[in-house]
Amino acid sequence: MPLHKVPPRLWEALKLKEGIYARLPQHFLRSVAETQTETPVHWKPLGVKHRANPTTGQKERVQDVPVPIYYPPESQDGLWGGEGWICGFRYANNDKLSTRLKKTWKPQLFKRELYSEILDQRFHITVTARTLDLIDAAFGFDFYILRTPKCDLNSKLGMDLKRAMLLRLARKDPDLHAEDPVRREKIYSKYKQFEIPAEEAEWVGLSLEEAVEKQRRLEQKDPEPHFKRCVETLLQDLAIQKLSEPQLVEK
Repeated sequence: MPLHKVPPRLWEALKLKEGIYARLPQHFLRSVAETQTETPVHWKPLGVKHRANPTTGQKERVQDVPVPIYYPPESQDGLWGGEGWICGFRYANNDKLSTRLKKTWKPQLFKRELYSEILDQRFHITVTARTLDLIDAAFGFDFYILRTPKCDLNSKLGMDLKRAMLLRLARKDPDLHAEDPVRREKIYSKYKQFEIPAEEAEWVGLSLEEAVEKQRRLEQKDPEPHFKRCVETLLQDLAIQKLSEPQLVEK
């Protein structure tokens, strides 16, 4: 499709309908197309367009504008719980008549050891205080990873952990507590509600570039040596020649 005939804002959506993008699994394309709203973290939406002025009682318009948040690349290697950097201004010497100075508010980060029952492994992950509260509210690290949508998790590490957990649940890996099958079955039954087919779990959390590379490898075929085709062609010609030769029948 000639891109010069289409507005630039539609290029990203249209490229998913042609070429190798269109051959990606449908469940992955649906996950890319769907848009989810992030849970507000640094601001509280009022949810109304107008409200009464507490002093005059007159109806006033409410500007419910979200706070822009910047997520640095380091946030993809940890679990920040939706927190990020906020850029703004502050007054010098806390005086509103003084000059405004630029300021960036950053979340406080901690290094914590988190244990996954499904993967039976401990991870040292950079987290925030809100992440620890969300893990406690979800009743466990595995429940937090599996229940939190991609937009709220906002972490490449978190999505990789989710894919690994879903694959183990789908395949019922016997290597999990091989010496204690009772405990293994108990864990699988505990997280049974999150089970999905392994074919879908393999694509969970992949970026569009990673999915295209995975599809390209699946479609890639080993090159066939030229001499094999020549040998097959020669054998077919010899077979045809043998059938075309007259056969002598002894009486």
